[in-house]
Amino acid sequence: MRTRILFVVALSSLLGRWGAAQTRGDNWHALFDGRTLAGWHALGLPTMPAGLWTVRDGAIEHLPKRKGAVQADGQPLVGFDLVSDSAYQDFELEWEWKISAAGNSGLKYNVSEELSTSFPPPHAAKGWEYQMIDDAANEDNKLATHRTGALYDMFAPNAGKAVKPAGQWNRSRLIFRGTHGEHWLNGVRVVSFDLGTPAFDSAFAKSKYAAYPPWFPVRRKGQIVLQDHDSVVWFRAIRIRSIK
Repeated sequence: MRTRILFVVALSSLLGRWGAAQTRGDNWHALFDGRTLAGWHALGLPTMPAGLWTVRDGAIEHLPKRKGAVQADGQPLVGFDLVSDSAYQDFELEWEWKISAAGNSGLKYNVSEELSTSFPPPHAAKGWEYQMIDDAANEDNKLATHRTGALYDMFAPNAGKAVKPAGQWNRSRLIFRGTHGEHWLNGVRVVSFDLGTPAFDSAFAKSKYAAYPPWFPVRRKGQIVLQDHDSVVWFRAIRIRSIK
């Protein structure tokens, strides 16, 4: 009898922990099904052109392409970012990624597709960017605010950053709630910022974004974007949840 009681107690405890874990995870929503580009589309285009983005081995892959004309920051004038069909207000986002040797890419947020297409290049998203590059070999590594984990051209990642080299998977997390944002890399918070503070306003005034239209820095319900920056890059395990 004692053995049976202990078994029942242990089973109840296990089921309780499992149920709690299920409850905590219930509000996560997969942005990538691991097989198709369902839920994503070409920014500013009516259809998805072939030859730039594909799904292979459970990951979204940005394919190599011939170098062409670029903006001042190196982003191509020809091509297109991949944008989520849905927009999000206050959220937590997680994803895994790896970059090719000397590669450069990013994930953008607080993006309005309608506004992004209102000035050139029309198929490139205009929003805050979680920078993802090969820190060791990409020529953009000269500026700390352009290295992996940075809020691109605004805030550099802190000294706690530990990024894995090109060809290996990294795990990233993004929190954007109200006016507060955080960038995480491999379990460590590497950037924390608050919109509207003197530190943020100063960084913004020195960034490339200062020349953008007045609507750019406005907090909005925005889309998630995987950046087209010529380099081969892979994304997988992309999921998001709304937070209050």
